[in-house]
Amino acid sequence: MAEMWKGNHAIAEAAVRAGCKFYAGYPITPSTEIMEYLSYRLPELGRAFVQAESEIAGVNMIIGGAACGYRCLTASSGPGISLKQEGMSVLADEELAAVVINVVRYGNGLGTLYSAQCDYHRETRGGGNGDYRVIVLCPASIQEAVEHVFLAFDLAEKYRIVTMIMTEGALGQMMEPVELPDFIEPKRQPWALDGQYSYKKIGIFDRNSMTEAVELNEKHDLIKANEQRWEDGGLEDADYVFVSYGLPGQSTKGAVEQLRKEGHKVGFIRPITAWPFPEKAFEKINKDVKGVITVEANATGQLIDDVALFTKKVINDKNVPAYCLPYVYGIPAMKDIKSDFMKIVAGEIKEVY
Repeated sequence: MAEMWKGNHAIAEAAVRAGCKFYAGYPITPSTEIMEYLSYRLPELGRAFVQAESEIAGVNMIIGGAACGYRCLTASSGPGISLKQEGMSVLADEELAAVVINVVRYGNGLGTLYSAQCDYHRETRGGGNGDYRVIVLCPASIQEAVEHVFLAFDLAEKYRIVTMIMTEGALGQMMEPVELPDFIEPKRQPWALDGQYSYKKIGIFDRNSMTEAVELNEKHDLIKANEQRWEDGGLEDADYVFVSYGLPGQSTKGAVEQLRKEGHKVGFIRPITAWPFPEKAFEKINKDVKGVITVEANATGQLIDDVALFTKKVINDKNVPAYCLPYVYGIPAMKDIKSDFMKIVAGEIKEVY
């Protein structure tokens, strides 16, 4: 039976039920409630919780827990996630499974407390030094975020990779009816440290054979082939296709439904995985499409780069214009999306690509 839950609390309880054994992190708005909830919930079940002295210390503790084969979690926002990048790069290098939650807030540097989507570039490109990637899940509701917690741990262990859940400040703070899954007791990973044997990562780097680089690319290709996730509608006859994820994706979906009722041939793609990017969805688009449009909660437009790239890749016999509607922060209203769409049709908003 569904009960009302605050987003951050529901995410934290989902982590408990998904078998998270260890949380380490440092408080930062708007993610702090995840840590606060787990500070008493995990010890209730005999599991480990540490409020570290910094974000850097927190992610480094996660490296240790993950190396022991347990489900480990850390969460933060904006500059806190930036501080975790070196540790995330180490997790990737050592092929350790871990889950990281980013409750995105707006702004550069310390930023603000406004809900936003301005971390897309960082998260979809790995974030830290090196050639690695992390799987990035983008929930559009609290219920979906809860389901993504279970999925994130499963994917992390399946591919021995960091999996990020990229939520938004508003999703963490709002309340919705939620049905929480039952508790599970996952098995400790067979490759983990156990006091006798050390775990084995992919091929030890050999400067002659480059085994590690080959195997890393093979793993990334496997993930891109099998783990693309999205929601779509109205693509087959669309003159214009909107692309948006997270909470703006919900607004966009609603705007598309209203525009179609008003006679406009529009469709939408809502990426559920930001990486791997759901390029397969673009194969369903009407080949005579007049343009693609991103709806984003950032100032400069970030999703637009991937949308333009994969539109060009899939529909490669014509130069389809790519437009961007960046609403800076918050959740764009359906009426504003519809109004700006009419400006695009009228030629008042110019394409980015």
